[in-house]
Amino acid sequence: MKTAHIRNFCIIAHIDHGKSTLADRLLEETNTLSKKEMKAQVLDSMDLERERGITIKSHPIRMEYEHHDGVTYVLNLIDTPGHVDFSYEVSRSLAACEGALLLVDAAQGVEAQTVSNTYLAIENNLTLIPIINKVDLQSAMIDDVKMQMVELIGCDENDIIEASSKSGIGIQDIFNVIINRIDPPKDNSEQKSRALIFDSMYDNYKGAIPYVRVFDGVLKKGMTAQFFTHDREYEIIETGHFVLEKVKTKELRAGDVGYVVASIRDMGHIEPGDTITVKENKAEEQLPGYKKIKPMVFSGLYPAEADDYEQLRRALEKLQLNDASLEFTPETSQALGFGFRCGFLGLLHMEIIQERLEREFNLDLVTTTPNVVYQVLLRSGEKVQVDTPAKMPPIGDIEAILEPIVSAEILTPKKYIGSIMTLCQKKRGIYKNTQYLSPEKAQLHYDLPLGEIIFDYYDKLKSISSGYASFDYEFKEFEKAQLQKLDILIHSDSVDALSTICHADDAYQRGVALCSKLKELIPRQMFEVAIQAALNNRIIARTTVKALKKNVTAKCYGGDITRKRKLWEKQKKGKKRMKMIGKVEIPQEALLAVLQIDND
Repeated sequence: MKTAHIRNFCIIAHIDHGKSTLADRLLEETNTLSKKEMKAQVLDSMDLERERGITIKSHPIRMEYEHHDGVTYVLNLIDTPGHVDFSYEVSRSLAACEGALLLVDAAQGVEAQTVSNTYLAIENNLTLIPIINKVDLQSAMIDDVKMQMVELIGCDENDIIEASSKSGIGIQDIFNVIINRIDPPKDNSEQKSRALIFDSMYDNYKGAIPYVRVFDGVLKKGMTAQFFTHDREYEIIETGHFVLEKVKTKELRAGDVGYVVASIRDMGHIEPGDTITVKENKAEEQLPGYKKIKPMVFSGLYPAEADDYEQLRRALEKLQLNDASLEFTPETSQALGFGFRCGFLGLLHMEIIQERLEREFNLDLVTTTPNVVYQVLLRSGEKVQVDTPAKMPPIGDIEAILEPIVSAEILTPKKYIGSIMTLCQKKRGIYKNTQYLSPEKAQLHYDLPLGEIIFDYYDKLKSISSGYASFDYEFKEFEKAQLQKLDILIHSDSVDALSTICHADDAYQRGVALCSKLKELIPRQMFEVAIQAALNNRIIARTTVKALKKNVTAKCYGGDITRKRKLWEKQKKGKKRMKMIGKVEIPQEALLAVLQIDND
């Protein structure tokens, strides 16, 4: 196949704007799948994706389309996730493409993730094709959405395609612009071999399989693959394309999107963003423009059964190969035993990983409170990274604590601006500016502490805007803040899983609220249990879980009161002894109590 007849493109959009449905229509029109194989959201292979209606993993697929000029074109579609937490996946997919379909819902208009993904596409010099989807809905605001798209990318109103993925309106126009407006890849087959790894998966029989976009040269069976990030070599035993399932092919040439099998057993040897070359035609320079995004939210994952520790480690390794933005290191907790400290891109990312571990690997997990990473300046002049309250140095050694600040972008109908600004101020946000994409739709810019938005910010934003506001953020810088470590002591023992780092202004209220919440969640024991909150080793709040009391005088009927007193005294001594040696089992709901504290 000539490279002039290849088109590599992706679809970028906000959640629920119809990416997966549009991909279904494109597959139908090109007869890539038979009617029997066809189902809704065919590229969303995970149950989680279908249940939540979101794309979590990017799915490449190859289609053959016969254009009206009689030429058959190869269209490589790389589906992309839409949620802010999966922007890592989007950046990889964009690096492998020449063009992008920018999809916007006619009923909802431009949303926050649409804006951030568009900027990513522009940075990668992709050809943008603006499409308004769901134009057949009664609530469609076509003219208003066109105005927003012109404002966003500066296109001509006539360039915008009106379509409906569900009913097939405008699909033919989309094929035409893909072929006419997206540039074909350059024919660099004669040059030194270079292919970008944009994703990967693990197969129990074939090992780790990188998904690649070949930019230069050729990859084929029998060649020796080399990587730029390590010096290991592997013999290529299979190459192929994606047509939902993997289809073998003789070779992958410049411009092709496909996979490489080389019996790679060590999952750490495939680094997404790395460049593959071959020993027989070795390139000296790595492909440019790829950057790794670091996790911003950290949480502890512990097996409910200590025996499952090794199984959890293997499960995390396999998930990491599918999702390179997941990081984990072993850690030990006094309350929970052996587990892992995991880094995530955001709360949804954390939720998805936890659910996948439980479903796909049959693990029963205990998750600790999510934390962000802080930088601590010590009096000695040293700077340390702290991603869990347990690692916070002693208060006397600390000169200053720096917290991560993000640039937030909120898109909302103008009638909700007031309540959204109030919410941002409560979360210690600093207002930057407001822009109007249309007379009815505003774009607010705020600087917000990441630690304030990882708990309930998104839920509250959706609640006060009746679901219309959308939110996106990117890391900006570390900034000094008045932060303190809040310790929770249960039965005089500090529980590291419940400790948090919070702002000095609301540390007291959080401590009181957390003690009250834990009193409801910790079951009563045979002895009295004290729950205390401490700031800088000073107790600021306390509640008590009353002891369960057996009626030891039930067998006494009548007689002298001294007999009853003797039994009560004996019980009192027993309770005192039990309190000294007793241990309190903390349920999972109690460990997540920190998430349920309302800061209002």
